[in-house]
Amino acid sequence: MPIQVVESQRLYRQISAQLRALIVAGEFPAGTRLPAERELSVQLGVSRPSLREALIALEVEGHVEIRKGSGIYVCELRRAAPEDPDISGEEGPLELIRARALIEGEVAAYAARAGKKRHFDAIRDAIDMMAADAKAGKNPLEADRLFHVRVAEASGNSVLVGVVRRLFDARLGPLFDQLDRHFDSADVWQQAIAEHRDVLKALRTRDAASARAAMQRHMEISYKRLTSSLTRAG
Repeated sequence: MPIQVVESQRLYRQISAQLRALIVAGEFPAGTRLPAERELSVQLGVSRPSLREALIALEVEGHVEIRKGSGIYVCELRRAAPEDPDISGEEGPLELIRARALIEGEVAAYAARAGKKRHFDAIRDAIDMMAADAKAGKNPLEADRLFHVRVAEASGNSVLVGVVRRLFDARLGPLFDQLDRHFDSADVWQQAIAEHRDVLKALRTRDAASARAAMQRHMEISYKRLTSSLTRAG
């Protein structure tokens, strides 16, 4: 079964489906290593970020194991179990971040114009909660969510608050969990906290353009981190 070019407009599900079919058909036997990311993306005719989303999906499903500094290895085939995570309805993590950058950048600009001191103080409190959680060795994800929701609340628009909540909650699934296992660290959270403080600083100046840029920069850094190599060591 030869590898086929994946149409560029297709999402990570189509890429993972083709790789899954090749694994099941025995083209990549259990225990063998898949071609390097660069080679595989060329063979499939897709971008490396899109390939990485597909590989994460295959890892969640138990078809491959991604080993930092070594490569991507094919796992033994097994029957699906009821407790296996269902990722069929999950959005692609990278598309989600791009959507958040677009929408939350404008939300931050709106918040800079409409927000009041109490809103900005509440945003500061959310950042402080993140810092306290990180210092205590606790995952600051809940406080991270609170930060983004409170920025939306500063806009005074309840629809935008709901949109930001839904966008953030879309990342609370198996695909993002698996990405976090590869890329999350104490340093990453410290960087995110600093980026959040930059957003708040721009909000307090009531400079809509600066607030938009600070939020979009925060999302762009997240995007670049999640599109870095899955197998490169260090």
